[in-house]
Amino acid sequence: MLQQIPTHLLAGSLGAGKTSLLRQLLAQRPQQERWALLINEFGQIGIDAALLDTGSGTGVQLAEVAGGCLCCVNGLPFQVGLGRLLRAARPQRIFIEASGLGHPAALLQQLAAPPWQGVLALQPLVMVLDAAAMAAGAELPAAQQEALPQAGLLLMNKSAGLDSRQRQQLADKLPGIPLHWSEHGALPLAALPGHPVSTAGATLPPSAPSLSMPTLWRSQDHWLRQAGQQDDAYSLGWRMHPAQRFSRARLEHWLGRFAWQRAKGIVHTDAGWLSFNALPGAAMDWRPSPWRRDSRIELICTNRPDAAQLEHDLRAALQND
Repeated sequence: MLQQIPTHLLAGSLGAGKTSLLRQLLAQRPQQERWALLINEFGQIGIDAALLDTGSGTGVQLAEVAGGCLCCVNGLPFQVGLGRLLRAARPQRIFIEASGLGHPAALLQQLAAPPWQGVLALQPLVMVLDAAAMAAGAELPAAQQEALPQAGLLLMNKSAGLDSRQRQQLADKLPGIPLHWSEHGALPLAALPGHPVSTAGATLPPSAPSLSMPTLWRSQDHWLRQAGQQDDAYSLGWRMHPAQRFSRARLEHWLGRFAWQRAKGIVHTDAGWLSFNALPGAAMDWRPSPWRRDSRIELICTNRPDAAQLEHDLRAALQND
């Protein structure tokens, strides 16, 4: 019986550094511990779990719930996704990364209710905040602001450029919750907030059969395109056959031609398999990736994108052999 699994919910706005925090924590996993990660994405394509894939295949199991915030994806998708992950991984610790467009307070309430009582030992919420953006006057979205008082730790990320006066000014505006000033999501594993767990057990909800199927490509130039909307935010993403290669320079040019709120991807390029996780106005941060299943690109926009035109232009970024 699975019971009292320490469960850490990580929340924060788009681009605050939640994925970077998870990378830092994964690097500190004790070798003998089994971990599970449930990644929630606003978009439909599913990129965050692939971004966190280390290629090692041991000790960590990842799963995704895509297409909206977990608290809005009520019932079956969330119940099945989390239950299946717990059964497959039988973890000693689980991390749940909430969508940057989600509602952390509602998700906390959901995780503390049946059927998860006794199965999950819910630990205090970790909120990841973009300290540099806040110091420049950026406001937190209402859903993130609402969750602040429930946090056990505020990770003040991207804070390297802030002096002591700026840090104090930020601290004065926040609830009296422990702060950890960070860069690139760095946080010692021992600094995660937590509390002792009881020994009460519970039964997982009934399992459902897996509906996942391998991707069947009609041809190497066949692309899968998916779009979504939540409130005033739009997602648009593509999956491409792994044999197709992009010019990294042309892909950067394509990304610079229009406005987006967030851009993420794992792509087969003329420089190898690379990932990127970009914010407007920031330099592209390309990283080598062990992912080889397919190329994936996803955008989050505040205005409805012209999907057909963007795809036409994106195909022009393919490498001509």
